[in-house]
Amino acid sequence: MINPRLRAMFLIICLSGLTAAEATEHHSGHGGGQMGGGGSRSACLKARLEKFLPAPLATVAPGSPFSFYAFNVDNPEQISVTVKKIPVEISTEYKEPFFVVRGKLPESLTNTAARIDIKVKAKSPHCEAEKGWLVKIAE
Repeated sequence: MINPRLRAMFLIICLSGLTAAEATEHHSGHGGGQMGGGGSRSACLKARLEKFLPAPLATVAPGSPFSFYAFNVDNPEQISVTVKKIPVEISTEYKEPFFVVRGKLPESLTNTAARIDIKVKAKSPHCEAEKGWLVKIAE
């Protein structure tokens, strides 16, 4: 026959183990991964922007061309580019599985450093992406 105190301790230990396991299972979908919190069906892949040309911190002439790759973008109209807060016209070309985005620095910018600032809009704010790089514009 088991001592009543031992039985009570055993029961408490078993119940606390189940509670911890239940909590772990319930919270496993929060935070990480592409599905976001709780494994919802409205998951998104954040745009990935890379292969910046000219290279960051390169010295370039006014009106120089620039380009980058945009992955996980459904529609090129989601992409906008500014240089020193000046909107820049861009062209895109789809090369599976990414877009090659091209533009030109504004001719009006001389003897300055400028950030090529990229924004990719999405339906959900947590799916939007921003990135950019700095270049030096000579005379």
